[in-house]
Amino acid sequence: MAKKVLKSKKAKVKNKVSKFRRYPLNRMNLGMPVFGFIFMYIIIMVILASRKTTIAGYEVKLGSLAKNTTARGVCIREEMVVKSGNNGYVNYYSHENQRVSSGALVYSIDESGTLSEILRSKHIEQTDFSDSDLQQIKKEMEDYSKTFKDSIFSSVYDFKYSVEGTISRITNENLLATLNSLSGNYVMDNSLSMGYAPESGIVIFNTDGLEDLTPQSVCEETFMEDKHQRNAHVDNSLVSEGEDIYKLSTNEKWSVALKWDESWEEDQFSDGDYVNVRFLKNGNTSWGQESILNNAEGKYLLLTFTNSMITFAGDRYIDVELLTNNRTGLKIPNSSIVNRQFYTIPEDYLTRGGSSDSEGFIREAYMEDGTKSTEFVDAKVYDKEENMVYIDTSVFNPGDVLIKPDSNDTYSVSSKASLTGVYNMNNGFADFTKINVLFSNKEYSIVESGTTYGLRVYDHIVLDGESVKDDDFVFDTNL
Repeated sequence: MAKKVLKSKKAKVKNKVSKFRRYPLNRMNLGMPVFGFIFMYIIIMVILASRKTTIAGYEVKLGSLAKNTTARGVCIREEMVVKSGNNGYVNYYSHENQRVSSGALVYSIDESGTLSEILRSKHIEQTDFSDSDLQQIKKEMEDYSKTFKDSIFSSVYDFKYSVEGTISRITNENLLATLNSLSGNYVMDNSLSMGYAPESGIVIFNTDGLEDLTPQSVCEETFMEDKHQRNAHVDNSLVSEGEDIYKLSTNEKWSVALKWDESWEEDQFSDGDYVNVRFLKNGNTSWGQESILNNAEGKYLLLTFTNSMITFAGDRYIDVELLTNNRTGLKIPNSSIVNRQFYTIPEDYLTRGGSSDSEGFIREAYMEDGTKSTEFVDAKVYDKEENMVYIDTSVFNPGDVLIKPDSNDTYSVSSKASLTGVYNMNNGFADFTKINVLFSNKEYSIVESGTTYGLRVYDHIVLDGESVKDDDFVFDTNL
């Protein structure tokens, strides 16, 4: 009886055992995609880390360089001295410091003096000065008063002749119209000859013997102003054949040579760098490219300019201030600076489009069946200058045809130009950023801040710009 009861209990226990439910193999657990995403992320990060270049970076900050210097220099230009072809009285018809074209009338030579007498008797008392004429004379006086020095009193006579010449030439401009009204017999007479500019340039009515001066010929004597006084060429004066009557400054590029000051630091100036210069004559500033001249008789600093020549064309010696201090801006190491080539495309072709309404261009394209079509190409603008935009050369191929928005005009991509810049690494990759260099020494440069496509304070840039390429993944070891 006892055995039967035991067997019955075992049977009940056996009946309580239940099987686990089996899920189909195609039914995935929720944790599987999460685990897969994490696994893929790890793989991607490993790949990116293997491609990333570990480099030294530099944090951009505001800074300044060097100190102020004032000096008196000698001007060097490309000058052509024009000589008289015969004897007679000279009359000028151009303003000093006026640009004339090749073949323009500059002067006349009257061998007999009859023309001067006729012009004087008919018109000299009737000439009225316009407001612009008076303003020109007034400005000449103001400029001289600003630069007058007791130590160079002889400049008063130069100023006197200059004003007299200006007045005479303004008068002669009015009198020139009477030449056509004179008798035909006189005009055809051999006693009157007209002088025309042999080439375009700035007319100057004085000479000083330094017209052939070059940077290599600068010496101690060059700065002795008493040995190179100006010889003013006065209107209606008697000249001889072969005598200097005026000169032409024929190139906008000019230079100022300064004696080397022993207080200047050796690394303060170097070949190819630029320094901001203030001209004390008028207070204007300009950037001059530096060159160190080690001539036989001494050491000199040469500053070369590509503008403002017409303002100082009549001056051989000028006072300048080198603004090498208070040049504040973004201070960066020269090792970061690189040059890159870009396509230059007219700004009118730039438009917006694409899925993100980004900037770009409309390019001609062809379908598989040969049908002509168009496509929008995203393009980052690196700079805008003179109605041209600078675009990465990887965006287009040479010869790609772009279409101007709302027009049938086209442009073939080909022209290139270089930009100076650095590689920004804020986003983990090398991103070229254009800069405007204001001042440099051997180690650092001051660049303009606040530009549209430029750097900002606290940006991180690649310390050695030549060590990376565009879009390289980078990692700053200083962070």
